[in-house]
Amino acid sequence: MSRVALVTGASRGLGECIARRLHAAGYRVGLADVQIEGVQRLALELDSSGASAMAIELDVRSKADFQRARDLLTERWGGSDILVNNAGVSKVAALMDITPEEFDESMAINLRGTFVACQVFGAHFAERGFGRIVNIASLAGQNGGTATGAHYAAAKGGVATLTKVFARELAPQGVTVNSISPGPLDLPVVRETVPAERLEQIMKMIPAGTLGDPSYIADSVLLLIAEHATSVTGACWDINGGLFMR
Repeated sequence: MSRVALVTGASRGLGECIARRLHAAGYRVGLADVQIEGVQRLALELDSSGASAMAIELDVRSKADFQRARDLLTERWGGSDILVNNAGVSKVAALMDITPEEFDESMAINLRGTFVACQVFGAHFAERGFGRIVNIASLAGQNGGTATGAHYAAAKGGVATLTKVFARELAPQGVTVNSISPGPLDLPVVRETVPAERLEQIMKMIPAGTLGDPSYIADSVLLLIAEHATSVTGACWDINGGLFMR
C-alpha cells in the first residue's frame, strides 16, 4: 500500500528536499505551499500525470486551508497518513526591535500553523487508526537562537512542546507525533537571511565544522514515518552538528 503524505512549505528548500525524498521512496505526496507556482512546478516534475504528486495551495495560518487539503487528498487518494509540518518563516531581528505585529506573525506561521495542522490531520489519522506527524522544530527553540530572532526561537520552542502534547493525545489511536530540530542547514534561505560574516562565525562555533545536510533531515523524516516506528513518539531528534547536546 502506498501511503499518502502532506508536506507543507514544499515549494523550495528543506520542504522540497523532504517532498522529493518521500516521493522517491514510493509515497504519494501532497505538495503544499502558499506559493502555488513553486509546488505546481515540483508536482509536474515528480509526476506529470498527477498519480503520485499533487500541488495544493495552502496558507498555514488558516485552519480551513488544512481542512481543504485533507479533503483534496481524500478525494484524490482516499485519505492521508502522514503530515510533515515544515512551513515556516525565519527572520533575523534584534530583540528590542521586534514589534508586537512581527511577533504575532511569526507565531501565526511557525506555531499556530503547526497547531491547526495537527488538529485537522491528527483527528483524520486517528479515525483511520494510523498516522505519522513530523514537526520541523529548530535548534533556535532549544538554545534561544544562533542567528535568528527571538520571535522565531519562541515559536519553535512552542513547536517542540506541542509535539509532546499531541503525541500523548493521539498515541492510543495509532498516531505518532515527533519533531526534528535542525541546526543551521546548507540551504539558500540560510545564506539569504544570515550575513556572510555572521554565517562564517556560526560555522566556527559548530563542533562538526559544517552546515547541516538537508538530505539527512529528509532521511530522518523517512525513519520517523516508517510503518514500524510505533515506539517513537513525543521525541525530538537533534541534528545540529553538536551545537546543542542534551
